[in-house]
Amino acid sequence: MKTSSFKRHRAGYISFLLVLTTGAILTALMFGAYRRALGAQITESKVQLRTDYGEKEEAILRAIVAITPNRAIKAMKSNSASAAERESLAWSRIFADALALANSQNSLSPGMVSSMNIPGLKSANTGDGVLDNPALIFSTVPTNPVELGLISPGINRDLGGVYPPPLTSADALMNDRDRNFPIISELKQYGPSAQVYLNSATLNGNSTGAYGLPVGTYSKFNRLKYPAINFGYAKPGDAFVAKRNWWAFSMNVADHDRVRTGIVRPRRNFVLSIYEIPTQLPISAASSMTLGQYSGGAAWQNYKIDGRISVGQATLVGNAALDDGLALRRGMTMASGTTVGGQYSADPFATGNRESYQYAENSKSTGAIPITNQSSIGAFFPMSLASESGRAAFIPISRGSAFFDRFDNLQNSYDPTYNNDPVEPGGALNHVGNNTLSSTSWNNYSTGAQQCAMRLDIIVGEVNADPTKLRFQYKKDDGTRGSKEIPLGKGGIRPDLPLEYVDVDVTEGGSINLATSSDIAYGASGGYSFYSGVQGLVTFNNATFGDPLPGVVKKGYVRKSGKGVILTPFGQNIRVNNRACIVVYPERIPAYLTSLGAAPPAINNSLAVNVDYTGTGLGAPERKPSIPCGPTDYGVVLKECGNLTEFTTGFSLVTNMRLFVGDHFNQVRTANIPQGFVPSVTPANPLGLYLPPCSLFAPEKRYGSDAAVAGAQALTVELNGQIGSLAKVDKVVAMEADVPSIRPLDAKGLDESSIAASDITTNLTQIRHPAELPPITMMNWLVLLEEVGGL
Repeated sequence: MKTSSFKRHRAGYISFLLVLTTGAILTALMFGAYRRALGAQITESKVQLRTDYGEKEEAILRAIVAITPNRAIKAMKSNSASAAERESLAWSRIFADALALANSQNSLSPGMVSSMNIPGLKSANTGDGVLDNPALIFSTVPTNPVELGLISPGINRDLGGVYPPPLTSADALMNDRDRNFPIISELKQYGPSAQVYLNSATLNGNSTGAYGLPVGTYSKFNRLKYPAINFGYAKPGDAFVAKRNWWAFSMNVADHDRVRTGIVRPRRNFVLSIYEIPTQLPISAASSMTLGQYSGGAAWQNYKIDGRISVGQATLVGNAALDDGLALRRGMTMASGTTVGGQYSADPFATGNRESYQYAENSKSTGAIPITNQSSIGAFFPMSLASESGRAAFIPISRGSAFFDRFDNLQNSYDPTYNNDPVEPGGALNHVGNNTLSSTSWNNYSTGAQQCAMRLDIIVGEVNADPTKLRFQYKKDDGTRGSKEIPLGKGGIRPDLPLEYVDVDVTEGGSINLATSSDIAYGASGGYSFYSGVQGLVTFNNATFGDPLPGVVKKGYVRKSGKGVILTPFGQNIRVNNRACIVVYPERIPAYLTSLGAAPPAINNSLAVNVDYTGTGLGAPERKPSIPCGPTDYGVVLKECGNLTEFTTGFSLVTNMRLFVGDHFNQVRTANIPQGFVPSVTPANPLGLYLPPCSLFAPEKRYGSDAAVAGAQALTVELNGQIGSLAKVDKVVAMEADVPSIRPLDAKGLDESSIAASDITTNLTQIRHPAELPPITMMNWLVLLEEVGGL
C-alpha cells in the first residue's frame, strides 16, 4: 500500500482591511483611467464633430458659389418672374439646393452606405441630421434694427466699413427683388453712399490706399481693389475696373443641433460677390490660344504686351515671353524657351513649383522655376488657375457668334419701353426678355450687337444677290428711336447720281490722279457704280468698275466735299474679293446725326451692322451670314475712321460679317480727356496718349479694301490696345485637328494670305481706368465668397 507524505506549514491569516483597501485603490485607479479615457473620447468626438461641421460648411459654401451665378443668369431670362420660376431662383432655394448638393445631412453618402451592404447600419455621428431648412442655418447679418430673412443685400444701405462699397438704385421693385433673388442689373450703380468706401478702399476698417474714382463720372464701373485670391486676373491688391454686386448672410450649421450634440459654434458672417468685369487685359479669351507663334509658324516679332493675359487654355511656343502673368481656367503647356513673368517650367503647376517661388523670399531657387525677378513680381506666382481658389469661380460671358448678331435669338423677347415705337412696334427686336426678374435681360446683357445705340440693317434681295437698301436706326434725345431707309439699287448700282458727285470731265477709259482720299462714281444716267476712299491714279473703265450700263458711254465723277455738304455715312462698295460690301464712314456719322435730329455721338456711340434675315422672300433666312464667312456673304468695309475724336464717349462697331479695315483706325488723340484721368505711360503707350476708347467686333477681320483700284500693295499692320476672342468652346488642335487653336496676333490681307510677321507690329496694353472702356465690351464674372474678417 502506497501512502503520500503530508507536510504542515505555519498557520497564517487574511486581513480584510488590506484586501478592501487594495481593491478600493485599484477600483479608483480603474475609474480614473476610465474617466480620463471617456473624457478624451468626448473631447475627440467634439473635435471630430467640429471638424465635421467645418467640412460641411465648406462644402455648402462651395456649392453656393457654383449655384448662384446660374440662378442670376436665369433671373435675367424670359418668364423668370413667373410663379413657376420665381421659387427656383429665390435665395431660400439657392441655400436649400446648396445644402443638398453638399450632402450636408450625412457623413456617408447614400451610395457609400449601400455599397457597404450592412443591414441596419446607423450613423454614430450626432452631427448627421435633417439639414434641409435654410432658415435654421442662414440669416441676415447683424444689423440695427434687426432684419428678417436670409440675405442682407448690398444696395441702398450702409452696413459699415467691414463690408464692400454699397450700390445704389432708384428702382424700388428691383431693390425689393435683390433681397429675395440674385439680381444683376444695369440699374445697380455706384452712388454717393459708396464714395467714402471707394476713396479709401477701406476693408475691415483698414485704409489701403485710394482706389476709387468719383461716382458722378464713373457710376457704372469704378476702380476696385482685386481680392486676395490665387486666380491672377489681376495681382491681389492691384486696382482693376469692375462693379461689385454683393449680398451678406450669416451661417451656423451646428446651432439648431446644439442641444443634441452639445456643440456651440459661433455664427460666421459672409459676403457673396459677383464682380462684373469688363474685359480689360491685353489678350482675353474663354477658349484655347497658342501664344508666341503665328499660324504660319513664325515666332512673334515686334510685340509688346503690357499686362496680364486671361485665356481658357494656353500653349506657349516660339519665343513667347509674357512679362506679367497668365490666368487660366484649364491649364497650359510651355515649350522650352518660353517664359511667363520671367519664370519657366514645363509643368508650372507641378507640386512644389509654386511653393518654391512664393517662399524663396530674396534667395535664388535652384528648383524647376528659377527666381529671376522676385523683387518686381513679389510673392504672387505669375501663372494661376481659377480652380486654385476654393470659394471663387471665374465665368467669361461669351455668347459666341450670337454676340455679333442682334437678330439672333429673337423668340420670347420684346421691349416694353418701346411699345409705342413706330420703328419697332412692340419692340420685337429689342431682346428685352418678357417678364424677367431683373430689369436687364440676358440677351441685352450678353449680346454686343443688341447693346449698340445705332443699327444699320442690310435689307437683302434674292439669294446670292447684292443688298437692295439699308435701314439706319438711331437714338433720339427722348430715348425713342428714329429710322431712315437708304436705297442702294440692285447690283450695287444706284438709279441716280447723288447731287454731291461732280463731273471731273473724264470720259470712259480716261484716268485721274486723286491727291486725297475720295469717293468716285462711274456710269451715266440710269446706272452708276461707286467706289469709296480712293487715292492715287484711277482709270474709269469697265475693267475697274464693272459695266453698270452696258452699251452706253460712261463718265467718271468725284464726290465733292466742303462746307454745307452732308455726306451719307453708309454706302456700297465695289465688290472686295468678289464680295458685295457695305461701307461705313464713322467720321461722317456725327454730322449725319445732326441732320436727322438725332441724339449726339456721346449717346449714339456704337453701331451694329447686321443682315435682316428674319423675314421671307426679300428677307430670306438663307442670307444669314455664316461663320466662318462664306463666299456669298456680304462684307463690311470701314473707311474714314482715323479721327474719331467727335465720339467723346468712344466708338464701337459690331457686325456678324467679315470686316475689312480699309483705313487707319482711331489715330488722332483727343483733348477731351475725362476729368481727373491721366493716361498711363506704358511700353505700349510711351507718350501717354489718350485716344477715344474704341472697339471692333467681327467674326473675321481683313486689312485693306482698295486692291481693285490701287493694285496689290504690301500691307503693314500695327495693332494697339487689346485683342480678344468670343469663341465659346476650346479649340485644341490635338482634339480637333480641323479646328486650329486661336492665334491672337495673326493678320490677313484681302487675298486671304497671312500678312508677314515682319510687317506686323503689336503693342497691347491693359485697361486700368473706366475712362478707357469702349462703349461695347466683352464681360466676365468673378464669383467670390469671403468671410467677414477676411475681406
